[in-house]
Amino acid sequence: MSLNVDGLTFTFDTGCAASKFDDWSFYRGHFSRMWNGIKAVDLVALNANTAWFVEVKDYRRNPRTKTIDLSAEVGVKVFSTLAAILPAKANATDPVESSFAHQLLRTTKVRVVLHLEQPTKHSKLFPRAIDPANVQMKLRSLLKPIDPHPLVVERARLASCPWTVT
Repeated sequence: MSLNVDGLTFTFDTGCAASKFDDWSFYRGHFSRMWNGIKAVDLVALNANTAWFVEVKDYRRNPRTKTIDLSAEVGVKVFSTLAAILPAKANATDPVESSFAHQLLRTTKVRVVLHLEQPTKHSKLFPRAIDPANVQMKLRSLLKPIDPHPLVVERARLASCPWTVT
C-alpha cells in the first residue's frame, strides 16, 4: 500500500494498514469544524498492535514560515487526532473510517513520528535550519504520556518505521 503526502510516497510494509487521516470525511466535514485551530496528522497507520501517528514536513524547497514551534505544532496535531478517533469510531458515516478508528482504539501501543525532510546540503538558499535532535527532545517532553519515545525521521533514516519513503 502506498500513500502520497506532499510529494513524498510512503510505501507501507505488508501487514501494515494506513490512511490519510486529514482526508477523512469525518475529520473534514465534522470534527475540524467544531472550532478554529483543530488540525490533524497526515497519516495514521496500524502495524501489529501499534498505532502510528505520522506528521510529514518537507522543507527541501520551501523553508518553514510559521511562527509556532514545530514540536508544538506536531503536539497539537497529535492531540487533536487522538481526540477525533473515538467519535470517528462511533459517528463516522464512512464504514472504512469507522472501522479504521475502531482498529486504532484496539491497539496497545502508540507511536508518534515526525517525518522531516530538509535540504541535504546546507546552503544559503535552502538552509538546513531545523535541528531534528532538538525537535525530538521537545516532542519527548510534550508527548511523554502518549509516546515517551517519538521519532523524528527522514528518508535516509527511517529507524524502525514499517514503511519506506521515496
